[in-house]
Order: sequence, then structure tokens, then C-alpha cells
Amino acid sequence: MRVLGVDPGTIVAGWAVIDCQGRAMTRVAAGSIRVGRAEVSERLGRVYAELVRVIGEYAPDHFSLERSFVSRNVQSALRLGEARGVAMAAAASAKLTMNEYSPATIKKAVVGYGRADKAQVQAAVVRLFGLCEEPPEDEADALAIAACHGFSCGMLGRIHDAVAAEAGVRGKRAAVGDGRPAINARLRRALR
Repeated sequence: MRVLGVDPGTIVAGWAVIDCQGRAMTRVAAGSIRVGRAEVSERLGRVYAELVRVIGEYAPDHFSLERSFVSRNVQSALRLGEARGVAMAAAASAKLTMNEYSPATIKKAVVGYGRADKAQVQAAVVRLFGLCEEPPEDEADALAIAACHGFSCGMLGRIHDAVAAEAGVRGKRAAVGDGRPAINARLRRALR
């Protein structure tokens, strides 16, 4: 499974593509989209175009994004929402499976502590992917977002395998969307 994780922003947006094979995760590519301080519509257009390029080049199966949080600065929250919308539109245009995780869930999945700071996330990403040096914050966040989805899917797969084994479906991998929508929806909510 290939996952694109995006840390949205209107000045700098991070992206990362990872491959997940069972419990193993490999960094395929990562980068930052630096759009500077041009007009908002121009910045959002550049973020969209770059994400469409990344999706076309790396062909991810899933798209993962940090869920919005309530900000004290209304203007910042509005701009973040716009950047998230552009990222979601790029993923939707490629018909990618879209997933959102809260900041605390992402940090908990990668660092083991839901209130970890940026430095802790960067250090955890270096260890998780065996990197030689710390990536910039935006790239590290995008890698963490993608990894969170990888962990989540891995857990769902193990749960579905256990459910299938319980139901006597041995040797077959039960997958999300295998005819048990109520169970699938509950599992997804429980893992967020």
C-alpha cells in the first residue's frame, strides 16, 4: 500500500509518500511546497498543482491528512482550512481513499505521546524510517501523518484477520469494505 501524507499550509506545505508492507514502512519521497507570500489564490493554485504532480508521479493508493484543530487565531484557521481543501481536492481528483487524523493521534502513533513537540516528531520520524538526518518540520509532519495511516491500516488488517479467523474464514484476508460496513465504520472510528 502506498500512502501520501500531507501537512497542509499556505506558505509551506509538506508532503511524503511511503510504502507499507505489513509492519514495515519505507520512505519513497518527501518534500516541501514553498509558495512564499504571493496572493492567496496563487499560493493555493501552486499547492494544488504540486500535489497533483506528486500524485501523478508516485501513484499513491491512500491520502492522509491532519484533521483541523480549533485555533485562537481565526485568520490562521481560515487559511489552514483553505489549504486543507486544496489538498483534499487534489486527492479527490485522483480518486484516492482519504483519511484524517487528529494531531494527537498522529503524535501518539509515531512518538507514543499525543502531546509531543515538533522536535520529538522529527526524531521519531528519523528512527522510524532510518533517515540519516532530520527532515524539515513540514516534511517530518507529512511523514508522521502518512505513518499514522500506515499504522492504522495495519491494525485494521490485523483486526479483520482476527474477525475472519473467528468467523472461520481461514486463509482469506478480510479487507475493509468486505461486506461488513458496520464493523468497518466502527473500527475506523475506534482507531482515530
